[in-house]
Amino acid sequence: MKRALLAFLAIPLLMNAQESPQEPVFMNVMLTANPAKITEFEAGMAAHNKKFHTAGANAVRVYWVASGKNSGKYIWSMGPTAWTAFDEANNPDADHSNDWNSNVAPYAMASMETTFWKGDSKHSNFTTEFELKNLGVFYLDMKRFKQPQFSSVLDRVTKVFKTKDAEEQWGVYWNAMPNMDGQDMVWINFFDSMAVMGEDDEFPKWFEEVHGEGSFMEFLKDFEASTDGDYQEIWTFRKDLSGLDGQVTAPTSGQ
Repeated sequence: MKRALLAFLAIPLLMNAQESPQEPVFMNVMLTANPAKITEFEAGMAAHNKKFHTAGANAVRVYWVASGKNSGKYIWSMGPTAWTAFDEANNPDADHSNDWNSNVAPYAMASMETTFWKGDSKHSNFTTEFELKNLGVFYLDMKRFKQPQFSSVLDRVTKVFKTKDAEEQWGVYWNAMPNMDGQDMVWINFFDSMAVMGEDDEFPKWFEEVHGEGSFMEFLKDFEASTDGDYQEIWTFRKDLSGLDGQVTAPTSGQ
């Protein structure tokens, strides 16, 4: 009975996750370095990832959070991969465990957060190769049981960007776990220079050019009715700490 109830509560998220065995999955572990041991933490993480996480299902990239409440923390991101890869990640061999416990964990704070994200190819746009540098990470908090309404919102947003800015690359991902942290969905933009932060926002104009005059206000009403809020961070790719390089290739790419 308990299992059935949990499955029922997860249905709204699963409806929007675009379940498919081909969709990429990521495990993101947010870590905080001991402020007095950042050099040791980074050295240990770099060595660990370059020894154990350079390719295949367990490949890892590392990001440094450059804005928001998590500034200065690190995102240890395994993927794109499949769910079965996490069996090995959660039960590593002795050499792997000993290396992490000896060279990384002692220099990190005890607090950490692990999230699992499933790709949404329908609403993402990975059409060409590019090199990771900066990520604009836009989290959305869904209202319970409003996912069908939000699906229409997301469809409209995707149509705008694929019509007006199709050369840009972005990824949409759904949190695989129900949560109360405002992290149900994330839209990730990739950019090279912070100069993009100073560009004018043309989305309202683009929206009405694609969907018709007066459509933007109706869109805002539907957006407000289906979400409780949003939150944004900037991440910087740390190639020096990663096992995998920053080259992203279409069409099975991700973060």
